[in-house]
Formats: sequence, C-alpha cells, structure tokens
Amino acid sequence: MMLGGVVLFFIVIMVMKAVRMVPQGYEWTVEAFGRYTHTLSPGLHFLVPIYQSVGRKINMMEQVLEVPSQDVITKDNAVVKVDGIVFFQVLDAAKAAYEVAQLEVAILNLVMTNIRTSIGSMDLDESLSKRDEINAKVLVSVDAATHPWGIKVNRIELKDIQPPRDLVDSMARQMKAEREKRANILEAEGHRASEILRAEGDKQAAILEAEGQREAAFRQAEARERLAEAEAKATQMVSDAIAGGNVNAINYFVAQKYIEAFKALAEAPNQKFVLMPMESAGVIGSLGGIAELAKDALERQGAARAVAAPATPPRAGG
Repeated sequence: MMLGGVVLFFIVIMVMKAVRMVPQGYEWTVEAFGRYTHTLSPGLHFLVPIYQSVGRKINMMEQVLEVPSQDVITKDNAVVKVDGIVFFQVLDAAKAAYEVAQLEVAILNLVMTNIRTSIGSMDLDESLSKRDEINAKVLVSVDAATHPWGIKVNRIELKDIQPPRDLVDSMARQMKAEREKRANILEAEGHRASEILRAEGDKQAAILEAEGQREAAFRQAEARERLAEAEAKATQMVSDAIAGGNVNAINYFVAQKYIEAFKALAEAPNQKFVLMPMESAGVIGSLGGIAELAKDALERQGAARAVAAPATPPRAGG
C-alpha cells in the first residue's frame, strides 16, 4: 500500500515536471543536463522529465530601471548630482540569460559610466541646457554595448541635474544682473527716443512760431504802411485846405491832436482821475470847425463833378 502511494506520488511529480505553461510576456529557456537547448514561448509545453528542465525565466516586456543619483564633474570642474531612468526590453531570451550575469546591474553600470563621460566633456552651462543631447549620446553608447546581450535600450532620460547650492545662488544673481542690465538698456533707449521726439517737436514748434511771427510782422508792417499813407493823405488834404485859407482846417488838425493826447492820458495805467483844465466849449467849437470843414469838402467835390460832366446836346427842332 505504501509502495503504491510512493509510485503515485512519483508519477505526479513527473507529470508536473513534464507539463509546463509559460505565461504571456515571458520566455523560458530549456536545459538538457545543464546545457541550453531551446526556448519556450508563451503557452503549454511538454518536457522530458529528468532529461530536460527549465533554466531561466526571462521577462520579455519593456522594463524600467531607476538610475541612482551620482556626483559628476563637468569640464569646468563643477560637481553636479545626476540621476535618470532607463527603458529597455529583452529581444533574445537565450542571450540575456547566458551572455551576461546580473543583467540589470550591468545595464545600470553602463548607463552611469556613459553619463559621467558625456557630462564630463561639457561645461556646466552646456550640461544644464543640452539635456536632450546628453540623453541621445548615452542612449547610442549603451544600446550598442548591450546589443550582444539580446537587449534593446529604448530610452534613457536624465531626470535631474543638480549643481551645488552656492553655484545655484551665483547663477541666480547673474541672471538677475542680466535682467537688470537689459531693463536699464531698454529704459535708456526709450528715454533717448522720447528726447529725440521731444526735440523734433520743439524744433517744429519753433519753426512754426518763427513763420507765424514773420507773417505777423509782415502784416503789421503793411498795416503801418497803409496807416502812414492815410495819415499822409489826410495831412495833405489839411495842408491844401490851409493853403486855400480855410481856418477850419487848422481847427481840425489841432482838435485831432488834442483828442489823441487826451485819449493817451485817459488810457494811462493806474489812472483813476483825469483833470481837465480847459472849457468844454473850446472842444465843441473845434468839433464844429471839423463839421464845417467836412461840409466845404463835400461842396467842392460836387462842384468838381458838375464841371467834369459833359453838356447835354440840344434836341433837333420840331
């Protein structure tokens, strides 16, 4: 009875060793007495117990590795802390299982070494501004190195590049100084432009003002000329009247000058009282002389028109 149980147990163990089910996303290697023979794809498979056995179970899906932070010295001797992330996928399960020991450790060491090499060939400013270039360079190097292992490195990304704290502070001060410099330059350019526009406006205003003054002076000179001509004509008329023995002309001339002097006296600034040391009858008499002078002038003009008019010819007798 006991022997039958042992035999049954042995049969169950053999069946379990013979029947293998590989899950999706994995591939298993098969070894015959420790030597690789073939690879099992996802699905149900049968092995020969004792002779064949499962060697390595390889994950064929894309995997992610965290690159630990490390100190890297740049070309200008600045120390920065760099970490990253790696995406890779196994394409050949046999090579990944038997061509390299500790696959993930090997990939991480390759990535960290190439990051140090790439950043070490750049200045600090370049390493901070050319992250895509560093990623591409490291990816090409690591993918070529891992190809014999049946690995395809899809992406390598640097997550963070941290320069020293004192260097960050100095860079912040430098950027602030650059911004203030640009602001001062823009302010100076704006001030210069406004001064130029103001000067051009003042120049144009001065030109227009000068032209206006010239035109006003010309008009004033023309007005004075016409006034002088009128005064000369009036004086000539008065002189002719005086030469003809008309006393009223003299009274007109004297009264005109008298009224002008009186007007100037009345329009004097801060003048509140005007004293008149003469009789009003004298002024009225002068004005009467002016009226007589004007009447005589009108009578002479009428006589001159009558003389100048042609005589009316007589009508034919009827």
